[in-house]
Amino acid sequence: MARGWESKGIESQKETAEEGKSRPGSAPRTPEELERQRERAGLELSRTRILRELESAAHPRHRASLEAALRFLEEKIASLE
Repeated sequence: MARGWESKGIESQKETAEEGKSRPGSAPRTPEELERQRERAGLELSRTRILRELESAAHPRHRASLEAALRFLEEKIASLE
Protein backbone atom coordinates (compact mmCIF):
# COMPACT_ATOMS: atom_id res chain seq x y z
CA MET A 1 0.00 0.00 0.00
CA ALA A 2 1.30 3.46 -0.88
CA ARG A 3 2.30 5.79 1.89
CA GLY A 4 0.83 9.27 2.14
CA TRP A 5 2.86 12.43 1.74
CA GLU A 6 2.74 13.05 5.51
CA SER A 7 4.66 9.90 6.36
CA LYS A 8 7.16 10.54 3.56
CA GLY A 9 7.79 14.01 4.98
CA ILE A 10 8.29 12.64 8.47
CA GLU A 11 10.65 9.96 7.18
CA SER A 12 12.65 12.62 5.34
CA GLN A 13 12.90 14.73 8.51
CA LYS A 14 14.15 11.72 10.48
CA GLU A 15 16.78 10.94 7.85
CA THR A 16 17.96 14.54 7.83
CA ALA A 17 18.24 14.57 11.62
CA GLU A 18 20.18 11.31 11.62
CA GLU A 19 22.57 12.60 8.96
CA GLY A 20 23.25 15.68 11.07
CA LYS A 21 24.07 13.56 14.10
CA SER A 22 26.34 11.16 12.28
CA ARG A 23 28.55 13.74 10.56
CA PRO A 24 32.07 13.46 11.91
CA GLY A 25 33.84 16.69 12.73
CA SER A 26 30.70 18.77 13.08
CA ALA A 27 31.10 20.31 16.49
CA PRO A 28 28.19 22.06 18.20
CA ARG A 29 28.05 25.72 17.37
CA THR A 30 28.79 28.36 19.94
CA PRO A 31 26.22 31.03 20.80
CA GLU A 32 28.39 33.58 18.97
CA GLU A 33 28.38 31.47 15.81
CA LEU A 34 24.62 31.02 16.01
CA GLU A 35 24.13 34.77 16.46
CA ARG A 36 26.39 35.50 13.48
CA GLN A 37 24.43 32.99 11.40
CA ARG A 38 21.10 34.62 12.38
CA GLU A 39 22.46 38.09 11.63
CA ARG A 40 23.73 36.95 8.23
CA ALA A 41 20.36 35.38 7.39
CA GLY A 42 18.61 38.64 8.28
CA LEU A 43 21.03 40.64 6.15
CA GLU A 44 20.51 38.25 3.23
CA LEU A 45 16.74 38.70 3.50
CA SER A 46 17.14 42.48 3.54
CA ARG A 47 19.44 42.28 0.52
CA THR A 48 16.84 40.25 -1.38
CA ARG A 49 14.13 42.78 -0.52
CA ILE A 50 16.33 45.71 -1.64
CA LEU A 51 17.12 43.96 -4.93
CA ARG A 52 13.40 43.45 -5.62
CA GLU A 53 12.63 47.08 -4.84
CA LEU A 54 15.53 48.19 -7.01
CA GLU A 55 14.05 46.35 -10.00
CA SER A 56 10.90 48.46 -9.85
CA ALA A 57 12.31 51.77 -8.60
CA ALA A 58 11.93 54.55 -11.15
CA HIS A 59 12.82 57.74 -9.28
CA PRO A 60 16.58 58.48 -9.40
CA ARG A 61 16.81 59.48 -5.72
CA HIS A 62 14.97 56.35 -4.61
CA ARG A 63 17.27 54.21 -6.77
CA ALA A 64 20.34 55.93 -5.31
CA SER A 65 19.08 55.30 -1.80
CA LEU A 66 18.42 51.63 -2.55
CA GLU A 67 21.85 51.24 -4.17
CA ALA A 68 23.50 52.75 -1.08
CA ALA A 69 21.54 50.38 1.15
CA LEU A 70 22.59 47.45 -1.04
CA ARG A 71 26.27 48.43 -0.80
CA PHE A 72 25.96 48.72 2.98
CA LEU A 73 24.32 45.30 3.29
CA GLU A 74 26.93 43.66 1.06
CA GLU A 75 29.73 45.18 3.17
CA LYS A 76 28.09 43.90 6.37
CA ILE A 77 27.68 40.41 4.87
CA ALA A 78 31.32 40.40 3.76
CA SER A 79 32.47 41.42 7.24
CA LEU A 80 30.66 38.45 8.78
CA GLU A 81 32.52 35.93 6.63
